Amino acid sequence: MSATRISDRTRRERAHNASATERVRALGTETAFAVAAAARRVAQSGRDVVLLHIGEPGIPTPPHIVEAGIRALRDGITGYVAPVGIPELRGAIADTVRARGIACTAENVVVTSGAKPLMLYTLLALSDAGDEVLVPDPGFPIYESVARLGGALPVPYRVRPGSNGLEASELAAKIGPRTRLLVLNAPHNPTGSLIAPNELDAIAELVLAHDLVVLSDEVYGRLVFSGRHESIASRPGLAERTVLVDSFSKTYAMTGWRLGFAVMPAPLVEHVGTLIINNTSCAPPFVQHAGIAALTGSQRCVDDLVARLRGTRDALVRGLDGIDGIDITEPVAAFYAYPDVSPLLDRSGLSIDEAADALLERHGVAALAGTGFGPGGDRHLRLSYATSPERIDTAVARLRDWAADLSSLS
Repeated sequence: MSATRISDRTRRERAHNASATERVRALGTETAFAVAAAARRVAQSGRDVVLLHIGEPGIPTPPHIVEAGIRALRDGITGYVAPVGIPELRGAIADTVRARGIACTAENVVVTSGAKPLMLYTLLALSDAGDEVLVPDPGFPIYESVARLGGALPVPYRVRPGSNGLEASELAAKIGPRTRLLVLNAPHNPTGSLIAPNELDAIAELVLAHDLVVLSDEVYGRLVFSGRHESIASRPGLAERTVLVDSFSKTYAMTGWRLGFAVMPAPLVEHVGTLIINNTSCAPPFVQHAGIAALTGSQRCVDDLVARLRGTRDALVRGLDGIDGIDITEPVAAFYAYPDVSPLLDRSGLSIDEAADALLERHGVAALAGTGFGPGGDRHLRLSYATSPERIDTAVARLRDWAADLSSLS
């Protein structure tokens, strides 16, 4: 008998564990997808559900963008292309980014199937096992998840609602000798906040002083209602140490098209290109042609989207402001409200997750518990107002009933 032969028990154990490694089992996820499944179940029972959980603009992709994608398909543009993107799209992206006051050329641009892969690629390329990565809390859960996947240690920092959601002093207190990378997200999900220009200046100084690299997620950068979004990459000395991640999903209602891009220092492009080759090969070329149409065509669709979102934001904030037990700070960007419902939880004795479940199961409103965005999201809900004014009115009425029900449990 061979000395290397494994036992039947060992074979069974390995087969049992073949579905996932420890690394994969440690990955986080987005609770929006679990809530979406629960909302479908409730709807299939015949009940009406108002969907305020998902991060989608809530409108179809503009027709001129759709037509460009269809035209590319009909023209046979269906083969492999360069892993980092076709030259025409990379050039259009560079033109758009330079208009924001950020130095770049097409050679700094990488195109991928959605923005999420760029977060993973950046973390893999720029942090080693044991490095510390500063991540927002509350924040998009994928940041922490992919940091851990690469062996880095996520270090949370606090973000708050309002026109200035982040102070440089908050970051300064978190920087240590192993800190390698700072993840910024502004406009911010889930709070709908911005970073004030003076705080952005101070954050840039910290980055330079501590020799950090920045992953700046700016996918909501054009969905701003008051104030102005500015990229840290526009600050002196920061373009060469920033990976600016953006997407067509929110701005152009292209979530299902899966088209994202990053602007990064030229030496990093080759390494990220290698990661793309090892993963997806390239973003579909006909989708990239739709992206060209989005950037170079009329921007009236973006203006219309911002105006529509401003209207639904105002309606939701007015409605929430009139409900006892809900404290709402007006969001200034993106399309999320982030109310604090601590009084309702205190009265009812429920956790925020239990309260969010009750909101869906008993009142027909799908929302996300803030805990899906980290411990800092506890006692908050995230509500997407990217829906119709009529659905906002229905949601407010149901949220009022939900709050009354929770208060009655005291």
